[in-house]
Amino acid sequence: MRLKLLFFASLREALGQGSDELDLPASVHDVAGLLAFLAMRGGRWQSLSTFRNLRYAVNQELAHLDTPLRAGDEVAFFPPVTGG
Repeated sequence: MRLKLLFFASLREALGQGSDELDLPASVHDVAGLLAFLAMRGGRWQSLSTFRNLRYAVNQELAHLDTPLRAGDEVAFFPPVTGG
């Protein structure tokens, strides 16, 4: 399954990139599985597990850890932001 990933704000800075495209193993079925798979890549990717209150969107709709993923989905990750 191939997905397009988008990273925003401080997460983008931590990962050093704003987007990626990945082919995922068949064992990844939802956002939680995607996060676990990305963290297993090691290095900077482990920072995904350190962001508190990380938000997710699948195809531009807010999602949860149990939101299912399908080939061709766009998954965005963004930390909560505050304004001032």
